[in-house]
Amino acid sequence: MVEYSKRLRILFIGDIFGEAGRKAVSSLLPNLVRENEVDFVIANCENAAGGKGVTPKLVEFLLNCGINVLTSGNHIWDRKEIIPYIGNQPRLLRPANFPRSTPGNGYGVFETALGYKIGVINLCGNLFMDSYDHPFFTASDLVEQISKQTNIVIVDFHAEATSEKIAMGWYLDGKVSAVVGTHTHVQTADERILANGTAYITDIGMTGPMNSVIGMNKEKVITRFLTLMPQKFEPAREDIWLHGVIIDLDPDSGKGLAIRRVAVPLGDSH
Repeated sequence: MVEYSKRLRILFIGDIFGEAGRKAVSSLLPNLVRENEVDFVIANCENAAGGKGVTPKLVEFLLNCGINVLTSGNHIWDRKEIIPYIGNQPRLLRPANFPRSTPGNGYGVFETALGYKIGVINLCGNLFMDSYDHPFFTASDLVEQISKQTNIVIVDFHAEATSEKIAMGWYLDGKVSAVVGTHTHVQTADERILANGTAYITDIGMTGPMNSVIGMNKEKVITRFLTLMPQKFEPAREDIWLHGVIIDLDPDSGKGLAIRRVAVPLGDSH
C-alpha cells in the first residue's frame, strides 16, 4: 500500500455472522489493527447473534474486541432485548432512515485516539427491502448536519441492489469520505476512489463461515431451493474468514486516498 505523509486509516469489517464471525473478530482484529496501523474500526453487527440480530451482551463483546462503532441493518430488531438497550449505547447504530419512532440513532460523530472526529451514517436501501424513508434524502440531511462538526464521514449503505448502492456512491461523491455497501455478504471487487474523492465499494463482504450459503448451512438452503419447503436455517461454522476494507483518508479534507479489500482466513477454521 502507498504510504502518505499524513493519513487517517479506517478498517471497516463486513457483516459479522454468528459465532464464527465473532470468533474471527476476536482472533484476527488485534493483529490487523497493529500490522496495518489502523486508527479507527467500524463493523456491521446485525447478524452477530446466530445469523439474525444482535444482543446487548454481544454488542459489548464486540466493542471490547476493539471495534469503535457498530452499524446494523434490517435485522437489528430480530432480538427483542436490543430494543431497550440501543438507546443507551451510542456506539451501536441502526439505519437512520428507519421510522423516527424507533429507538436508537442512525448516525454519530466519534473521536479517534489522535482527536480526529469521524461521522458515521447507517442507512438501509429501499429496492427489494422494506419501505424505509428515502435513503438519498436522509443521507443529504445528515451529511449537512455532520459537516458542521467534521468533514470526515463514513456511510454504511445496507442495501440489496447493486444499482442502488452504486447510485448512492455517485450521489455522495465528494460529499463524504467513503460509501461502503453491506448486506449481501459477498465481497465485490469494485473498490475505488470516485472522481471527487469518495472511497467506494459495493459490498465489503461477510465475516464468518465461507463454507455456507451467505453464512447459513448450505445443505438446508439447497433443500429449500430444491423443494420450496420451509427449512430451519442454521449458521455454518467452517472455513471462517474476516472480510472488509481498509480506507486511507486525508484527515484535513476528508477525501479518500486509497481503499483496499481485506480477506483474512482464520487459520484453525478448516
